[in-house]
Amino acid sequence: MLKRKLSENFKRVEQRIEDACHRAGRKSSSITLVAVTKTVSLDVVRALLETGTVHLGENRVQELAKRAAMINEWLDRRARGTPAGTRPKPHWHMIGHLQRNKVKSVLPWIDLIHSLDSLRLAEEIDAQSAKLDRVTPALLQVNASGERAKSGIAVAAVTHLAEQLNTLKHLEIRGLMTMAPLTDDETVIRHTFERTRELFDEIVGERLCGPAFRELSMGMTNDFELAIEHGATYVRIGSALFEGVELSPHTSTID
Repeated sequence: MLKRKLSENFKRVEQRIEDACHRAGRKSSSITLVAVTKTVSLDVVRALLETGTVHLGENRVQELAKRAAMINEWLDRRARGTPAGTRPKPHWHMIGHLQRNKVKSVLPWIDLIHSLDSLRLAEEIDAQSAKLDRVTPALLQVNASGERAKSGIAVAAVTHLAEQLNTLKHLEIRGLMTMAPLTDDETVIRHTFERTRELFDEIVGERLCGPAFRELSMGMTNDFELAIEHGATYVRIGSALFEGVELSPHTSTID
C-alpha cells in the first residue's frame, strides 16, 4: 500500500516535471528530483528507495547521518546473497543550514551540499575534506529574495565569493541554490529564480568556477515548475511526494 501510494505520487510529480520541461523546451532528463525526507519515517525512506527514488534531502546533520547509517545497514542486509550492483545507492543531499562545527559529522555521508553560504564554512569543508582525502561538491546558497530571515549569500557578494572558493583544492563549486519566498505571487517567485539564473550565467560567462559549475537547485513543491522554466537542474520536493502518506509522529508538514 505504501509503495503503491508513493509510486502514484512520484508519477504525478514526474508528469509535472515533464510538462514544465516541455513548456521550457528542455528535456526532463536534465532535472534531478531530490526527495525531501525530513519529516517522514524511515519506513517511507526505504519504500522510496525501492520505488527507484535515490536522491534524498535532509536539512539537519544529525538526522541525515543517523538515517544514512541505518539505510546503509538495511541495504547491506538485503544485499547478502544477491548479485553485486543490484542494490540501490542512495545519494544524500544536505539542503539545510550547515554550521561549521557540524561539517565533520556530515561529510562521510553526503553527495552534495546545497547550502554553502560563507567563506568560513567553505574553508572548514575544504579542511575536513582534505583529512578524508576527498573533494566535496557544493552549491552556493544565494539569498536572491533578500529576505532577512533566510540564510544565503547576498546577491552582490556571490561572484566575488565564487572566485575566492575556486582556489580551494578539496571543495568543488557545482552551482547555485536558492529558495523563493513563500507566496502565491508568481511575479515575486519568478524574480527570485531569474536573479539566481543571472548570477549563474555571470559566473559561467566570466569563468569564475570550473567546468563542474552547471547546477541550479531551485524550486520546491509549490514552485518547482517555475524553477524549471528558469533553468533549475535540481528540484527539492517533499509534500507532493508524500501526499496521503503518514508522517513521522513528531511533525505535521513536509516543506
